[in-house]
Amino acid sequence: MVEPIGPGGDDQPKVLKWFLLYTLGRLVIAAALIALLWVLGLPGTPGFLFGVLLSMPVSFLVLGRVRTQLTSALVARQERKEVLRTQLRGTETDGLS
Repeated sequence: MVEPIGPGGDDQPKVLKWFLLYTLGRLVIAAALIALLWVLGLPGTPGFLFGVLLSMPVSFLVLGRVRTQLTSALVARQERKEVLRTQLRGTETDGLS
């Protein structure tokens, strides 16, 4: 299903792009760490669990720029939604709502 893109709606694909890039990055980092731990001799489940645990801080450090871009795209999309809601209501935002 294709979502309609309105005026200024070119940010919509950016959210999807950055979300997929961030998700794929997290999965690749986790898989690499799990494989590394298995190769180093940490067997089965403990290697998997430690790999997943170690992937959290590594992803935080490595994917910082991607996370920032994703957050910016989400904020821009939320602001567009608020503007659209205001226009549909037919009122101006004065900060009271």
